[in-house]
Amino acid sequence: MVKKKKEFPEEGEFVIGTITKISSHGAYATLDEFEGKEGLIHISEIASTWVRNIRNYVREKQKVVAKVLRVEEAKNHVDLSLRRVTIVMRRNKIQEWKRSQKADNLLELVAKQLDKTKEEVYDAVGWPLEEKFGEIYAGFEEIHEKGEAVLEKMGIDDEWIKTVVELAKAHVTIRKVKLTKIVELKCYKPDGVEIIKNALKKGLKSTRRKDITLDVNLVGSPRYRFSIQANDYKNAEKILNKAVSATITALEKGGGEGYFEEDT
Repeated sequence: MVKKKKEFPEEGEFVIGTITKISSHGAYATLDEFEGKEGLIHISEIASTWVRNIRNYVREKQKVVAKVLRVEEAKNHVDLSLRRVTIVMRRNKIQEWKRSQKADNLLELVAKQLDKTKEEVYDAVGWPLEEKFGEIYAGFEEIHEKGEAVLEKMGIDDEWIKTVVELAKAHVTIRKVKLTKIVELKCYKPDGVEIIKNALKKGLKSTRRKDITLDVNLVGSPRYRFSIQANDYKNAEKILNKAVSATITALEKGGGEGYFEEDT
């Protein structure tokens, strides 16, 4: 079972759930990443349109991506929403979930080879990788590329290192993902073209990394396409948004204006 270190999700977080019960006022879903936790999707949060029959939208045992609206830990209660999850958000969360499953499988292999419990492996290796790299599988990708040095710098005990590295080398495959965002950049000053060019340079410079490929191309004035390639959607989206934000900020300081098309 893929799990989170924390006991409850946070408000605004996206979670994977399994529909367990449907009633007239909403649907209940177990939170797959949080053992023993269940959430309620009120009928008003099922879809953006009026819902007459909930079963036209969800069914028992269906996997869903939901947004956490409220968390009441004392009551063990979580309110969820389906209608506030866009296509892009759903895709990114599913991608993150699949990567978490791969990481969980790798940690289980480590446990079997070293005759340890999965809890021991998570405490010794899994959670430290998540803290360092944002997610466990991203840590395994780093180990796949750089080997033992990654774990040694983190201070992981020697008894784990050889097995973790061997499994990362054998089972991790680095696949690049690509995201794009269309941005409108305008500046009506006499030197507006140069101001836009300088803003684009600052946007690109703000995200310069060896493991990231970020390009900007003119679609048709004043629209530009920002394209990024990275190891995972979560990281790609974060860096892409940072580049766009840095470009627009620089342009506005130069007397121009910028807008980007929202993801849907």
